[in-house]
Amino acid sequence: MKNLKLKLIPTTLAFVTTLCLSSSFTAHAGPGLLEVNETKIGSYAKTKYPIVMTHGWLGWSRIGNETFNIDYWYQILPDLSRHGARVFAAQLSPAHTTEFRGEQLISQVEEVIAITGQKKVNLIGHSHGGPTVRYVAAVKPDYVASVTGVGGTFRGSMVADKIQNNEATRTIFNILGDYIIPPLIAYAQGRPDMPISFDASMKSLTETGSAAFNERFPTKALASSCTRLGSPIDNGIFYYSWTGVAQTTNLLDIDTILMQLGPLAYGNKDNDGMVGRCSTHIGRVIRDDYKLNHTDLANMMFGLKGLFAPDPISLYRQHANRLKLTGL
Repeated sequence: MKNLKLKLIPTTLAFVTTLCLSSSFTAHAGPGLLEVNETKIGSYAKTKYPIVMTHGWLGWSRIGNETFNIDYWYQILPDLSRHGARVFAAQLSPAHTTEFRGEQLISQVEEVIAITGQKKVNLIGHSHGGPTVRYVAAVKPDYVASVTGVGGTFRGSMVADKIQNNEATRTIFNILGDYIIPPLIAYAQGRPDMPISFDASMKSLTETGSAAFNERFPTKALASSCTRLGSPIDNGIFYYSWTGVAQTTNLLDIDTILMQLGPLAYGNKDNDGMVGRCSTHIGRVIRDDYKLNHTDLANMMFGLKGLFAPDPISLYRQHANRLKLTGL
């Protein structure tokens, strides 16, 4: 298969961007499918199956070029590659239904399988990327070795419910969503034709919409309630998850204001600023109380985090090693 360079356009989406310098990459036939290749320094993260990182709501894979770019997964993919992983980042619609994004992801997973010659992939999804990768596991289980949710909206986010249930906020957010923020993200990736349905994406992210999705695509990995644990393996697929319970982690971080939506919606701080802790649980819960907020979990916003917070990059490296030791 002929390798193609991914043409992406730089932009200044300051409200949702992270900066990454000098990380080499190769983009293959599927538009936006990004493979990061770095000089190897070890095999600690060398999994049997390739890793496909799946961004969340209002997300992207990479904006920019080889020397100056904005990565959703700030420094995470280069680190995984240096430690031996074969790692890809999917490029999905920044705002659409879980099923629509899931179908987009299936096409890119098929690309990864064709490129690598492996029969399966390890899927890691952040935020809305969580239920998105779960959709692939439900529809194409033979493609999936493992599913990992990081701050995943498996039971939805009450933030979305609050926005949807208020006519004024729903109207304002739909205007921003249909005509400004997601279209800018799509354009900045060289994909102005990427389908966007902001209101549909918000419905998918609500607790009501998520419950309906879980009824259509049930899994033993998702427990019946927050007082129970889901199965770590279902239909031969290994399930993992982790999340944080912080909101304000660094006053220099531009996500600080946005991360107050969680406490306002839930009426408590048992969330990462966007998603309640319970919602993120699936399969084997690695940990659910990291001092990281929702964007910190993907190392976004220039990698800024709390002074004593764990390094998100190391969390992904350790998880790749976990998958490796499990034979995945």
